[in-house]
Amino acid sequence: MALTLKTYQAHALKALESFFIDCRVHGEKAAFERAVDYDVNYVDRLIGVPSVCLRVPTGGGKTLIAAHSIAIAANHYVNTNAPIVLWLVPSDMIRQQTLKALADVTHPYRQAVMQRYGDKIKVCDLDGLQTINPNDVGKSCLIIVTTSQAFNITKTEKRNVYAFFEELSPHFSVLTPQQEQGMECVTAETIKEQPHLTTSDIGRVKHSLANWFYLHRPIIVLDEAHKNRSKLSFETFARLNPACLVELTATPRDNNVLYSVSAAELKAADMIKLPVVLTEHPDGWQSCLRDALLQRQQLELDAQKDPSYIRPILLVQAQPKGGEATVDVVRAYLIQHESVLEEQIAVSTGTTKELNDINLFAPNCPIRVVITVEALKEGWDCSFAYVLASLQNMNSAVDVEQLLGRVLRMPYAQKRPVESLNKAYAHVIAESVAQAASQLKDRMVANMGFNKWEADLAIQKTLPVETPQGQGRANIVPELALALPHAPDTTHFSDEVKQAIQILPNTQGATLLIKKGTNEDTFKQIESFVVQSAPAKKQEQVQAAFNDARAERQAQHASENWNARFAPIPQLCLFLDGEWQVVEKEVIENAVDLDLLNYPLNLAFNIRETAHSFEIDMNMAGENVTYRQLWAEQLTFNEMPTNHTETDLVIWLDKQVRHTGLTQVQLRAYLVKLVSYLINERKFTLTALIRSQFQLRQAVRNEIDRLFELARKEVFQGDLFGKMTVAPEPQAWHQFEFKPGIYPVRKPYRGSYEFRKHFYQQIDDLREKTKDGKNAEEFLCAQVIDMHPRVKHWVRNIAQQRETSFWLPTAKDNFYPDFICELDDGSIAVIEYKGEPLATNDDSKEKDAIGQQWANNSQGKRIFLMARSKAEDGRDVYQQIHDALAKH
Repeated sequence: MALTLKTYQAHALKALESFFIDCRVHGEKAAFERAVDYDVNYVDRLIGVPSVCLRVPTGGGKTLIAAHSIAIAANHYVNTNAPIVLWLVPSDMIRQQTLKALADVTHPYRQAVMQRYGDKIKVCDLDGLQTINPNDVGKSCLIIVTTSQAFNITKTEKRNVYAFFEELSPHFSVLTPQQEQGMECVTAETIKEQPHLTTSDIGRVKHSLANWFYLHRPIIVLDEAHKNRSKLSFETFARLNPACLVELTATPRDNNVLYSVSAAELKAADMIKLPVVLTEHPDGWQSCLRDALLQRQQLELDAQKDPSYIRPILLVQAQPKGGEATVDVVRAYLIQHESVLEEQIAVSTGTTKELNDINLFAPNCPIRVVITVEALKEGWDCSFAYVLASLQNMNSAVDVEQLLGRVLRMPYAQKRPVESLNKAYAHVIAESVAQAASQLKDRMVANMGFNKWEADLAIQKTLPVETPQGQGRANIVPELALALPHAPDTTHFSDEVKQAIQILPNTQGATLLIKKGTNEDTFKQIESFVVQSAPAKKQEQVQAAFNDARAERQAQHASENWNARFAPIPQLCLFLDGEWQVVEKEVIENAVDLDLLNYPLNLAFNIRETAHSFEIDMNMAGENVTYRQLWAEQLTFNEMPTNHTETDLVIWLDKQVRHTGLTQVQLRAYLVKLVSYLINERKFTLTALIRSQFQLRQAVRNEIDRLFELARKEVFQGDLFGKMTVAPEPQAWHQFEFKPGIYPVRKPYRGSYEFRKHFYQQIDDLREKTKDGKNAEEFLCAQVIDMHPRVKHWVRNIAQQRETSFWLPTAKDNFYPDFICELDDGSIAVIEYKGEPLATNDDSKEKDAIGQQWANNSQGKRIFLMARSKAEDGRDVYQQIHDALAKH
């Protein structure tokens, strides 16, 4: 059974699907600009060929998303049941691993492809491609896995993929002049490299792997794109004449980022351990290694309380040859001074590979410590790795961020019941914890796919303060530690500022400690004094450090940091079959009695064909659109099977448009009637319908969705609406609760106002200013909420996060109100803000009605407000919220 996609993975793939659908209608540039909600220009790197990137941080399952992207590109853009995919990876090691995974029918990557293509899948490398029979093309999903280096070269004679292979000749036996155009031909240089060719071959189309790809227009999947692309790469891709290109990377650079996953989403999905608890050791590698060992031992004790088997592993980054703490020295120290058994240690370096063929997840595996120098082998993943000890100085440590990525993955991709097992741990050699944190954050941003603000919150700093037992760490939060490029001159600092700070000089500058309990006014004074005392060239850097510190201060106020709990929020329910059930979309659809055959056939679909064109008109989301065949060769019937029947088309559609709430018998009967109608009354030929089967599929889906939406709306707004209420004695499964640490923020707030009552450390998608520089209306609403004396804490609710956000049902889908507040008496206030253009439309009216239905009969314990900039009676946002939250 295929792995269930995480919410962020499904959202990324949905964005890709929408982009490709729009591409066929509006072109790639317009489709990209419609998809992203920020000002960014589409870079047409493969002139006229869609090329977009999905950004997924380390540990987010990029390759699984890549496997699912194949069917999306094939179905919604290339329009083929048998796609040819060129899957490019950055190294031979990853090539071997990917090939093995895609060939294994039990592996999630293969199963992702099988969901669409079943057993009609062929996987090979470039050598295997030479044995592919021409008859296999067009019958199976064909995935060719190789490295981009196989193609990257300026002189094509120097690479085998551009060489002439007689074995490929059957694929080039019948080419039209249009197909030959653009293909590489034999030249005099080719003959020098391949003496079996003669001068009579000059000008002949090369029977090469590159030309084979050019002929078939592959979908290019670029995995680990940050290691796998350059200017030369796109020149190379253009030679292969791709249909489209999908990149997946943690660190995009000018990649046309279509969708960006945040580290917070990974944490909310239980994919990674956060925060990283960072400890600096200024007094040498032995203390660093000793404390890391103690940390690992404590985690192993904690793991005994976990119902699943976990054996925490320590990764040690030794110093390279010539250093003091080399691999051999570290191994000897562990055995002789720390009593670690030899069989519990494994070395993994370029020359010593003691991890090969070892299953680190096996309960009988003894390994507790892995020693390396630089990066572990590519693709090495073991979620039992919890602690990193880097014995190289942080200023010069090589690949420390790659090793940090190894300790972030969560065992079994599930949050652990023991809190210490939900964190990762890093011990580093550095003079200053602030300097170490700053350097580590920079590397997380540059190489691991974290944005700057995520990296700030991902690192939890500790100082080496001994406990009475002589071991352990004391958490310094909520103190602030700032890394400064210089030690400030405090001569002119006020006494108040001097008492609130501590300066620790070091070789990199200084660490500024701001003491616990410092108020906002004093913090501003500290900021002003320190920034002004910095050299002019360093003031911008120092100001940036204070901006980060301000965000950290705001995060420290968050209720989730102080073991606070957000009151459970009851959801709307229906009393069905003797029990209360939450009103979900499926519950509403179960109340719908829809017989498609009772509705007149009405399909927003038309085919217009001439000798030189083939166009399909459709309605997509209320917009009339026209699809045109992409490539001239599609206007011929060379590849069109001649033995298709109406029944074949019905069977194919039946597999493509299945819908919850319809039995297969009902759907099949509807499709038989529909296809007959299209042929006999609309006068479309069967050949034309087969050629446009992908657009026909979409049109049928749209029509079925339209009919279900009408039926749901009728049921929802009828008797069902009045029966929806909160359960009289709601159980846990009738309620939603905001859980500490689970808030999948994608666009963190970074304004100048310091919110004090937000439940979570970050606030999602709250813009302080509009494009014209004015305060944004939703921001002003949030300010009023934050300052209101009755509000205990509040949450900026994140839309489309069904598992981690509060929602209310609507006839079409779910409604995610903007702000959820817990009041001083435990009451819940739900506030939706609407700007004036939207305040009175039908969508807003429906949301207001369902919100009031949720709040009914609660004696003021549930409050719903549809706020706007100015109410009909003239009240502003402040007065609207004040009146709504007034005690009744």
